Amino acid sequence: MSVKEIDKKIIKSLLPHREPMLLIDKLINIVPLKSATAVMHVKKDGFYVQGHFPDQPVMPGVLIVEAFGQAAAALTAHGIDPKEYANKLVYLMSIDKARFRNPVIPDCDLHLEIEAIRSHGRVWKYKGTAKVDGKRMADAEWSATIVDRK
Repeated sequence: MSVKEIDKKIIKSLLPHREPMLLIDKLINIVPLKSATAVMHVKKDGFYVQGHFPDQPVMPGVLIVEAFGQAAAALTAHGIDPKEYANKLVYLMSIDKARFRNPVIPDCDLHLEIEAIRSHGRVWKYKGTAKVDGKRMADAEWSATIVDRK
């Protein structure tokens, strides 16, 4: 049975991240182990807004990349057999071809469209595009690995 959406409660069961570093709010349009869209509510009171930048707040690009990574980790963790994923974590390994095309201004929904390009054992490669209201804000490719929790 395919699930089309997972909420923040389920995401918390899949990822070790917690506020303020848990960035994604839900996963929609899920094709298990293949693709999904993560939604992040970029808020005016986000922890980074006060200092980046006080008179013209912008979501830092590194947090967009982190949100891509969290979305991919949640997609992968959700699609793997729960017995295989028990006591595992997904770690970001590399970031390639990151492009920040437009600033993400708080008080919007950032949609992170991600796709698993390939996997080899515990190593996965992904690509993604971040959009606000259909406008492309950023894109990147990245790799991640599944490791044992210590």
